[in-house]
Amino acid sequence: MKKSIVKNSIQIVALCFALTSLFSCKSNENQATDVRTPYVVPDSLMRTLAIDTVKTSDITDALKFNGTVDFNTNNVVSVFPLVSGNVQNINVMPGDYVHKGQVLGIIKSAEVANYNSSLTDALASVRLTARQLAQQKELYRSGLASQVDITNAEVAHEQAQAAQTAAQQVLSVNGNNRNGEYVIKAPIDGFIVQKNVNNGMSIRTDNNTGLLTISDLRNVWVQANVYEENIAKVKQGDPVDVSIISYPDQVFKGKVNEMMNVLDPTSKVLKMRVVLDNPKYLLKPGMFATISLNDDENKKGISVSSKALVFDHSQYYVITVKGKKDVQIRPVDVISINGPTAYIKSGLAPGERVVSSNALLIYGSLNS
Repeated sequence: MKKSIVKNSIQIVALCFALTSLFSCKSNENQATDVRTPYVVPDSLMRTLAIDTVKTSDITDALKFNGTVDFNTNNVVSVFPLVSGNVQNINVMPGDYVHKGQVLGIIKSAEVANYNSSLTDALASVRLTARQLAQQKELYRSGLASQVDITNAEVAHEQAQAAQTAAQQVLSVNGNNRNGEYVIKAPIDGFIVQKNVNNGMSIRTDNNTGLLTISDLRNVWVQANVYEENIAKVKQGDPVDVSIISYPDQVFKGKVNEMMNVLDPTSKVLKMRVVLDNPKYLLKPGMFATISLNDDENKKGISVSSKALVFDHSQYYVITVKGKKDVQIRPVDVISINGPTAYIKSGLAPGERVVSSNALLIYGSLNS
């Protein structure tokens, strides 16, 4: 009986040992399976990566102001009618480019017709007084007229000539047209930026609204608000970079042209004006703009290309590189980002190398 019990006990212990060994082996297999293979950057991708070296540089922060592109009012001309009448043949639209002297439209005007009549009368009077003067001189030589008669004829002729000159000048100012038409011409080269007239409209000279507005957009203004805390940091003549949503990869260089001397009593802001050259007419009035002005505080800091940063879950990261088999994600604290440069507070050291192109792609691969 005792031998049977001992035999059974030995079998149970052996079975437990076997089971323990079996589970231990499976556990080791699972652990071996859980070991991840380190990420290796493919050669094809490695060749295309841009690698940036971390360095120490002057920290240049940027003050940013929101603004809008506007007309340079020094290059804006409104066309007003000099006569009353009925509008005909307006042949331009907003956005059209016109040249100085180009015909923009015609006004059929009774006033211009009267100016024509006045000139016709003046010309007839000049011819008449010229004949009368010649007659008086002939009579004087015959002894039938006195010197006073000649003098009176000369005065009448000079008055007729003066009336002719005045009529010609009035007609010249009003288009110099002999058909009772006032010709509207472009006073400058530029774009039609506003049109307040259509064919068939009746207009009067006492209208305070111009028929057309023309602007030369070869240079434009960018106007922005400067809050009180930044007023001391902005000076006339400071160089600025202007970026436009429509051209995200392009920076327009300019200078602060003027800081207004009056603070807006409601918003407590000061108006700043930047003048930009616009030779290709890329900048359109009304576009939103961001003005960046460098605020150099003469501080040193660690800098890296801003393209190296990856922002995920409220944290900035970079991808450090020591080789295609040694690529790691590194969290960093960012002081500021100024255009193409990011200034780092902690997480990197000068001389380290980071990925500055396709960083997001590698970040995703490392995380997966």
